[in-house]
Amino acid sequence: MSLLNQLRQWRDNARNVLSINHRNLGYVYSYNERRHFNLADDKVLAKKVLSKVGVPVPDTYLLVDSFYQVNRIDSDLEKLNDFVIKPAQGRGGGGILVITEKLESGWRTASGKIKSNEDIKRHVADIVFGNHSFDKSDVAIFEQRLIPAALLHELSPWGLPDVRIIAFKNKLIMAMCRVPTKDSGGRANIHQGAVAIGLDLDTGVSTHALFKNRLIDQHPDHGKNLIGLSMPFWTEVIDMARLCAQTLPLKYLGVDIAISVDGPKILEVNARPGLAIQLANDQGLQPALLAALNE
Repeated sequence: MSLLNQLRQWRDNARNVLSINHRNLGYVYSYNERRHFNLADDKVLAKKVLSKVGVPVPDTYLLVDSFYQVNRIDSDLEKLNDFVIKPAQGRGGGGILVITEKLESGWRTASGKIKSNEDIKRHVADIVFGNHSFDKSDVAIFEQRLIPAALLHELSPWGLPDVRIIAFKNKLIMAMCRVPTKDSGGRANIHQGAVAIGLDLDTGVSTHALFKNRLIDQHPDHGKNLIGLSMPFWTEVIDMARLCAQTLPLKYLGVDIAISVDGPKILEVNARPGLAIQLANDQGLQPALLAALNE
């Protein structure tokens, strides 16, 4: 390809990229009414709404919304063996604590650390106080720990990968898989060092992969291939994302799905989904968004 043609291609590609300002003004605030944002910002509320229409979600074991409750959770902990604690209004994986095993000496976390009941209470108190939700009082959710499907566990034994799908006006636009790394501390957060894998929306096959803003084809921790992989339960993932888009009044949103050994389950929805999905797929969101807008 000549230099002139390359420049033309780069120019055309740039036009297809959705910028953060255009996302906010052209889609987030134009198609999502402010009164509906709490459906995305509150995980407890989102789970209630979606489970009513048959969308699978992780089981909720316990909700703690006061310091009085924090001091009384010992008896509740006795009934559990493994679980996840997360803030209802947290962002970017902050405040999530994954407990994998009950021990005589306490609780083992996903990172191998041992926590006592008092450690867990302090963590829950931080959530209720608002340390992970912009200093607003919050609710700590104790919920089912999901075990990733075999392929995803092989890619990341350190955490729970998830699939992010962008939807607009009930149409599915673009998909990626976020895979935790050692750098990300087991979190599926791209900005903290997770791998972003672009997925073909029709087939669920991986097409591109990104790590720290550079394209890769092998996982940075163990070298396993990341391209040409078929996501398990893909038909169910697509049906679930579509049902979320049709159920919620938010018309521009991100749907986050964990693919467990028992099938996919919704983790949360996001009214302001990030734009790194374009880098993961090596293509901009604009053409698909405009196509959905014109249908």
